[in-house]
Amino acid sequence: MADSFVLNTGARIPSLGLGTAKTEPGTVGEAVYAAVKAGYRHIDCAPAYRNEKEIGLALKKLFEESVVKREDLFISSKLWSGNHAPEDVPEGIDTTLEDLQLDYLDLFLIHAPVRTEKGAVRTAENYIPLDVPATWGAMEKLYDSGKARAIGVSNFSCKRMEDLLAIARVTPAVNQVESHPGWQQTKLRALCQSKGVHISAYSPLGRPGSPAFKGPSFLSNPIVVSAAEKLQKTPAQVALRWGLQMGQSVVPKSTNETRIKENFDIFDWSIPEDLMLKFSEIPQACPHKIKTLRAEFVVHPQGLYKTVEDFWDGEI
Repeated sequence: MADSFVLNTGARIPSLGLGTAKTEPGTVGEAVYAAVKAGYRHIDCAPAYRNEKEIGLALKKLFEESVVKREDLFISSKLWSGNHAPEDVPEGIDTTLEDLQLDYLDLFLIHAPVRTEKGAVRTAENYIPLDVPATWGAMEKLYDSGKARAIGVSNFSCKRMEDLLAIARVTPAVNQVESHPGWQQTKLRALCQSKGVHISAYSPLGRPGSPAFKGPSFLSNPIVVSAAEKLQKTPAQVALRWGLQMGQSVVPKSTNETRIKENFDIFDWSIPEDLMLKFSEIPQACPHKIKTLRAEFVVHPQGLYKTVEDFWDGEI
């Protein structure tokens, strides 16, 4: 298994990256430093995580110590919900570049199909209708300028992807979504693969222990556990390896150096075909028990999204 996937731009996205969402201040920089030292080459960021300045300091240290060069890394970030207006999109990437102390991003994503007025508090009642064609047009200009060497989206359903593909001059390179053995995204993956859009998986291990997590962890599913025992790997390693063999990059989050290194140990072995086929037997029929990000935070009786189903276009 290669350590990267080729995007529709011709660039390569590392198969494994480090997620930085909801990482405590004072720990994300150390995690980034440890991950790069361990061999990670993709760091996934976002203004919404409120830690890009700390990540920027860690990257600066790595460059100054000659651990890696800028061109060795693949850095992704995302457009804040308050910067969707075309005139505000450049400010969105410029703030991120300043915080990360970089001249360009390898990948810039529309973080989610949610939009607020600039400067508004991001609460469910403050969401306003999207204008994806206008926002995407501004993203395409960033791609043309070289500030973003690839552009894409995150949390886009099949319907939203089809709508975007119908108007895009530059085909999105990536759709970053939750995907793991417990929420396999079969329909979305097939659509994206048919259009040359790479799936990158956040929460590839689910979110057990998170306040937003509901239901059992798929890591305890007998099929996952049995495969781990047969391969003498952990269930987490098997879940990450499953993602790679399904053709998606994975961005697990951890601030524990031992776990960071453990998650990196997914390249010199593979899941045999017979065991891979077993993963299709993991139930997908009760997503409210499997999908760890349901996005209840976007729902409001007087808001844009009245139900979670509205937000996901019924694909949940």
